[in-house]
Amino acid sequence: MRQIVIALGLLVTAPSLTSADQQQPQEPFVFGYTNQLSYLPGEEIAFHLSSSAPRVRIVIERQGGTNETVFDRADLACKPHPIPDRASSHGCDWPVTFKHKIPQDWKSGCYVATLTIANRDKPIRGQILFVVRSAEPGKHARILLQLATNTYNAYTNSGGHSLYSYHDRDRLQGHRVSFARPLRSLYANWELPFVRWAESNGYTIDYAVNSDLEFHPEILQHYRLVLSVGHDEYWSAPMRDHLEQYIANGGNVAFFSGNTCCWQVRSEDDGRALTCWKQWYNADPLYRRGDHGLLSTLWSHHLVKRPENQLTGVGFLWGGYHRSHGQFMDGPASFRVHRPDHWLFAGTGLERDQRFGGKDTIVGYECDGCEMTWKDGLPFATHQDGTPKSFTILATCPARWAPGDSYWYDRFPKNRTGAAVLGVYTRGGTVVTTGTTDWAHGLRGKDPAVIKITRNILDRLSTPDTPKPQD
Repeated sequence: MRQIVIALGLLVTAPSLTSADQQQPQEPFVFGYTNQLSYLPGEEIAFHLSSSAPRVRIVIERQGGTNETVFDRADLACKPHPIPDRASSHGCDWPVTFKHKIPQDWKSGCYVATLTIANRDKPIRGQILFVVRSAEPGKHARILLQLATNTYNAYTNSGGHSLYSYHDRDRLQGHRVSFARPLRSLYANWELPFVRWAESNGYTIDYAVNSDLEFHPEILQHYRLVLSVGHDEYWSAPMRDHLEQYIANGGNVAFFSGNTCCWQVRSEDDGRALTCWKQWYNADPLYRRGDHGLLSTLWSHHLVKRPENQLTGVGFLWGGYHRSHGQFMDGPASFRVHRPDHWLFAGTGLERDQRFGGKDTIVGYECDGCEMTWKDGLPFATHQDGTPKSFTILATCPARWAPGDSYWYDRFPKNRTGAAVLGVYTRGGTVVTTGTTDWAHGLRGKDPAVIKITRNILDRLSTPDTPKPQD
């Protein structure tokens, strides 16, 4: 929900008082963006670059189980371009520096283009992330990972603004952010540890981005399992509609993520920008029109009436922070097991009330939970918060909102302690949630229980023609 992020090479000075454009970053600099977030083989990538040096080297790598270099060009002509005053909300509008047609043999995956310019002390670098989708969805993979690119955009402040005020040039919170500007990727912290482990352990995965669920929902029908990993905070209504229909049709979803589907956004400019008024929901133009279902605020807001629990089984209102934002800073950062006989724990050797994952802080940063009651030492969902009737709580760890966050929601108590909740429900397809942003850190740390649980989920839910798991 909130995050302290260090800017990567974007040293933006105060805007000029005499010009509509912002001042250029201090030299040397190089950065850029692409004309789309995801592509198919055969499509052309347009790179929009700005550099203080006349020549730029670009190296493109697929970042999977290992990094694979697929393109390298050392003499790309480039020059600096103005940064419009509204670059963060409406894009930089830089010209195309060069185009590259994606070869047919590029595998589906997350690709990172590293831009490098020479410098007297050390080379200066910038990076651009994009995804290559499968030309034949589901032919080689039964699992689809959609990257949390909406969240990347929300936290990026290049051009001056993000959807947060803490790193804004004027200490103001933006309500519209453009993809047509240099973005700060969060992939390396969350999705990449999962991808490294999965591809190195024999799992074949196809890739997409958040907005592909909105604009290319036809791809979903070709997969048995769709994944959300890490910090997947910002969702549009069409994204959610399409994934919920996929589940109703028997598709499976695993949310190895937390703070998931917390804020509703609206796509604009054919998917090249996002609008989200967040806590200022009454400033959203839809508020006065009475169209409250699409308000760009919390999905769990009482005016929207569509808590994320209905999709994921859990939500941020009943979760919060663990070892972040001053909450449970000395907490265990691990899950306490409640129902060890469930199929999800098969082969782990875990017993009731044992903990796992603390070494790698798998319960960390931001967490999702549900309203629960305790009977005979076991937690049960009340289902009063939107959590599906079939939802089973398998493990928990305490979490809590930071005090100031309660002001973002006018019906939220200030002192509630919730929990990160690991659980599962079946409603057509089966949905598993880990209720934490940092689950994949346990894969990176080679925690045996995290690895076995992840294997159980991937193996069972991606296998076709098997009986549906029973809660």
